[in-house]
Amino acid sequence: MEKQILQGYQVKLYDYLSEEQLDSTIDLALDEDTGHGDITSQALIPPDLSGKASILVKEKGILAGVDVAKRVFQRVDPSLKINIIIKDGTAIESGNIIGTITGRVTSILKAERVALNFLQRLSGIASLTARYVAETSGLTAGIYDTRKTTPGLRPLEKYAIYIGGGHNHRLHLGDAILVKDNHIAALRAMGMNLKDIVDKARHNAPGVTVEVEVNNSKEALDALKAGVDIIMLDNMSTSEMRQVVKLVSGQAKLEASGGITLATVHQVAMTGVDMISIGALTHSYRALDISLELEPQTLKF
Repeated sequence: MEKQILQGYQVKLYDYLSEEQLDSTIDLALDEDTGHGDITSQALIPPDLSGKASILVKEKGILAGVDVAKRVFQRVDPSLKINIIIKDGTAIESGNIIGTITGRVTSILKAERVALNFLQRLSGIASLTARYVAETSGLTAGIYDTRKTTPGLRPLEKYAIYIGGGHNHRLHLGDAILVKDNHIAALRAMGMNLKDIVDKARHNAPGVTVEVEVNNSKEALDALKAGVDIIMLDNMSTSEMRQVVKLVSGQAKLEASGGITLATVHQVAMTGVDMISIGALTHSYRALDISLELEPQTLKF
């Protein structure tokens, strides 16, 4: 998937998961939070009180997860009226109103935390991704995610990466062949060299992309000779990356991986690699500050 950040741009959420899968994910989150009821609202808020609430941005970033949040409110109470003002992919800033929800106050409050949890976290991922993309602007290297995702939320987090201008690496273990150090150790113990390993992969999974993880320039050349599609340069210095780029000379794609930060990503991109994978995009992001505020003047029985 290829994309640049476009203000107001919206990809299809359901390219990443079905409506049934989204509902299942949301229902699990709702059951976790509301399965035993909302005792505060039940004890204090009249069931026939209605009103309007706004979803308010508290800091700038890239918005992601609006349709997920909307679906949460719909799952809690289909009678709620949701008006989305800002779409996913939009650059947002403090004071922006993402949308409004009108209806029973007890329903709005019941859905509030789960809806915000999805919205804040997906926007946090998209915003961090956008920062990495900005650091590599004008260079050929794309920013890619990894499988270091929150269990059960991978499709949504991969979607947020795309919204932030990044690219998706493997969506799951069946998406491509990636031969890592433990695979190599196991197969070499069986007497196989790297060429044997790649040949076996090609034979047993014809037509599937084959990538091999390497730790130095010698291993990179071995992978190239073995005929791989992508060579992953794991935890290499930028000087060694430049050396590998020169040696490979476009005969295979090169992916830089391991410990790359916002402070170093530009230098890594300058080496000429094609891909930069960042696990931190989904395991070390910070949720964007977004809140829900009831509008007192709209409350009525």
